Amino acid sequence: MRLPQRLAVSKAATSPGARIRHEGNPHMNWRYPMTDRMPVEVTNLDRYGSAEIPWSRPHDLLAASATQPNITFFLGTVRPDGRPHAAGIGALWLDGDLYITSGPATRKARNLASNPACTISCRLEGIDLILEGEATRVTDQSTLQEAARRYREGGWPAEVEGEAFTAPYSAPSAGPPPWHLYRFTFHTAFGVATAEPYGATRWRFDR
Repeated sequence: MRLPQRLAVSKAATSPGARIRHEGNPHMNWRYPMTDRMPVEVTNLDRYGSAEIPWSRPHDLLAASATQPNITFFLGTVRPDGRPHAAGIGALWLDGDLYITSGPATRKARNLASNPACTISCRLEGIDLILEGEATRVTDQSTLQEAARRYREGGWPAEVEGEAFTAPYSAPSAGPPPWHLYRFTFHTAFGVATAEPYGATRWRFDR
């Protein structure tokens, strides 16, 4: 059973004045305020003359992923012996970062404990996206409580217990409870558009 994907939009993001009309972007009618960092370097990777893709395009789709329940995210990690590992995951967009959950005994959690460097990739509407960064465990109560609230709004009845989550159920691959929360902070992103306007772009972030 996959975790519900309707997890990304908070009440604050839908309150009066919280959304800004996104002129000139045919992919999204509204843009959520960018509380996260903007790219410090943008590189056009397209070989066929297309313009660079603005970061707002994948950003807005990530921020609105609650309305796109068919998105699947994939986490790539590295085993201690250097072999790669990949797993389909649910991801929560919160304040400019992605959050994921996993039981501490799972392969992906053990890999992250040994080496937090990882990737998250997904196919968004009209653009494929790969994010490179690090995933570290979150234990502060304010973030745990806010993430749990977002998960409950999305349909997963998560509750905070100590420094982790419990719930009547989770994804089969998540392992038994309690489930840890991880914050994925990305420093590099690659986007390849699969719909007009086409293009391929790399964004780097100072983080």
